[in-house]
Amino acid sequence: MLVFNAVQDNLGYFFAGTAARLPANTAVVDLWGAQRRVFTYAELERRTQAVAALMQSLGMQAGERVAILVGNRCEYLEAFFGVMRAGLVAVPLNVRQVEANLEFMLLDSGASAVILDPEACPLGLALAEKLGLRHRVILDQSPPAGWVGYASALDAGLPQAVARLSPDGIAFQPYTAGSTGKPKGARLTHSGMLWSIRSTEASWPTGTGEVGLVTVPLFHKNAMRGTIKPNLFAGARAVLLPRYEPKAFLAALSSEKATFCGGVPAIFSIILQHEDLIRSLDFSALKLFVIGSAVVPTELVRNLERLFPGVKVKESYGLTEAGGPLRVPTDGRKTPAGSAGLIASGYEVKLVAADGRDTTPEGELWTRSPCVTDGYQNLPELTRERIVEGWLRTGDLFRVDADGFFFFRGRVDDMFSCGGENIYPREVESLLLNHQDVTDACVVPIPHEVKGYVPAAMVVLRPGASVGVEALKACTLANGPAYAHPRKIMIVDAIPIGLAGKPDKALIRTMLAGAKGSGAPVAERPQSA
Repeated sequence: MLVFNAVQDNLGYFFAGTAARLPANTAVVDLWGAQRRVFTYAELERRTQAVAALMQSLGMQAGERVAILVGNRCEYLEAFFGVMRAGLVAVPLNVRQVEANLEFMLLDSGASAVILDPEACPLGLALAEKLGLRHRVILDQSPPAGWVGYASALDAGLPQAVARLSPDGIAFQPYTAGSTGKPKGARLTHSGMLWSIRSTEASWPTGTGEVGLVTVPLFHKNAMRGTIKPNLFAGARAVLLPRYEPKAFLAALSSEKATFCGGVPAIFSIILQHEDLIRSLDFSALKLFVIGSAVVPTELVRNLERLFPGVKVKESYGLTEAGGPLRVPTDGRKTPAGSAGLIASGYEVKLVAADGRDTTPEGELWTRSPCVTDGYQNLPELTRERIVEGWLRTGDLFRVDADGFFFFRGRVDDMFSCGGENIYPREVESLLLNHQDVTDACVVPIPHEVKGYVPAAMVVLRPGASVGVEALKACTLANGPAYAHPRKIMIVDAIPIGLAGKPDKALIRTMLAGAKGSGAPVAERPQSA
């Protein structure tokens, strides 16, 4: 019989040792609202313990689910990790989700409690009351009837929390974006998440002097795995932006002396339109951009390294359900452009072709490690389909070169056939981004009477650029095969972004399929989505 240590084996306590070792170090700089709040490790530890005590004082039993509907502020971290310390399961939810999806996730997760930031999620108040959640905590100085005020409760001098684990070993249960159907809850274990943190820091340690800026939502794996967990484990600093706005993002990178920043490609593509501001600010502390969670165009990397001399741009790959199986080499070798790296220590990875062969240089990436999800909430058939003998089928297409470096090709369901030719949207996007006036592009398939499907593109130009659709089409024809050129091109101010911070491909397909013309390129500039 396994015996667990409620502190050592609980993800909620993973930075407790850091707080004991470096209590006066700054852990979090919170830029929420109009004020700049600074929290030391000692303060973060005290407040996280107070959340654990609060949840236990409500009479909650180990294993109960607690929905976290809080914005990008220090209270999110306190709530997220404090809930786990109490032996409860955190359910971090997207505060920007539509009401129907939020209601579904609250019901599907079995949440019996919520910690709500009404400023970030105005829908949460009515939803919690509609669903009759038993325990309701709110970040409000004047809580409504039936709600517990977060700040007053933390200052109330509650009895010390008792460290405990959830009976099933689940630490938290994030939900996928739900862009292709209902959101899916992935059950992630304490042991798996702690293994991921410790193995990462053993091979790729974070220095205490690092300052990581977080602008993507904290409920997103990109923020937690890329910045929060490594920084808090090591004693470094995390700076929290309440939301992404390009000028505020650039100003914070400079004023907070950030040494690195991670995020999705969209946030970095947008700043390319602010060259004058970039050149006017001091980024002398900045060393690294880490981009992932979606396709990373090689041209985006090149443009960022041009605008930020001395800053390395690294492509990352990770999954909510399985951590980061690909990493940069530890032996000093340079990662080739466009590669997400080698197989990380402790992970198993294989590429599986459509016919089931796993000795192929190209195919769907499968990965196995201690941090693979325990399964999908209430979806046993999907769990059996996606997890085979411990291997997670990621749905991502990769190729691997002779030196073991992996290159992302796209999603299995993104590839489409155009008149018998297989097309990967990423490759067509790269063709468009070869043009000097293009800063961002998204390619999707649209129906065609003869070909079945043809590529169509949404394109963002540099400010002041006047390049026409014919020139863009000519660029793709000059640099790639004729069958891959986009038959329709729509010029927009910004690529529509979905709730997960990635291009909203369903909306983009609808817009392009309904654009003028039948197979001929068209130029339109609708309002930004």
